[in-house]
Amino acid sequence: MFHWFREHLRHKARKRPFPPEWDHFVRANVPYYCMLDDSERAELCGTMQVFLEEKNWEGCGGLDLTDEIRVTIAAQACILQLALPHDYYRNVDSILVYPSTIVTTEHTPGVFERVVSPLEASTPILGQAFARGPVILVWDAVLRGARHPERGHNVVYHEFAHKLDMLDGSADGTPSFADHDQLAEWVAVCSREFLRLRHLAEKGHKTFLDSYGAKNEAEFFAVATEEFFDRPLALQQHSPDLYRVLSAYYCQDPAGRKNRARKKLT
Repeated sequence: MFHWFREHLRHKARKRPFPPEWDHFVRANVPYYCMLDDSERAELCGTMQVFLEEKNWEGCGGLDLTDEIRVTIAAQACILQLALPHDYYRNVDSILVYPSTIVTTEHTPGVFERVVSPLEASTPILGQAFARGPVILVWDAVLRGARHPERGHNVVYHEFAHKLDMLDGSADGTPSFADHDQLAEWVAVCSREFLRLRHLAEKGHKTFLDSYGAKNEAEFFAVATEEFFDRPLALQQHSPDLYRVLSAYYCQDPAGRKNRARKKLT
């Protein structure tokens, strides 16, 4: 009964007219939106309406949470799921948005707490995703990354890629695959590219992918996702195999969309 009622509400939300001011916000802030065809934009807008309604949104640190903030974040989060079978990020209940860079609090062990790993010092962050908790985002970084995809840094793509990765219960850089052959190719290609990035980063060499992706496999997937949607042509040239497995997973071809958009301008 609950499932039927939830799906009924989602259907109603998807059928509502997409507010013109929301369309303006997405067109102004998310260039990828303008490369979609009409049917893809309609699908994205419908998904966004459910996402915006179902999630708990909180402005933190004195931030006034406006429609522009919510819609800009929702558009980018839903772009990742545009062609995927999904349940509207069922592992995301809340999205907490701060105005600018925040610093995590250093953890102090309790009297009876057994320390089993090194303690992490206070760290400035632009975003964070918790396996059983909220997504934290910093608005000025969100807007900067959304409007400037040429820089290849997008905190929304990064954190929501983590949430996709976590859907199978672990953050290991390998999201869920129904096809065994597709999974095997993903593991082979991403393992090779991750080790290559780690080797170059350890040697201090300049890398195409952000060297933060060499931290672990989960960060590699999130960093690669940023480049896949933000700088697809460059990623395709730098690592065609990595581009191919990301395209197969997301069921999207951002490089093709970019090329078609360029042809329309000539």
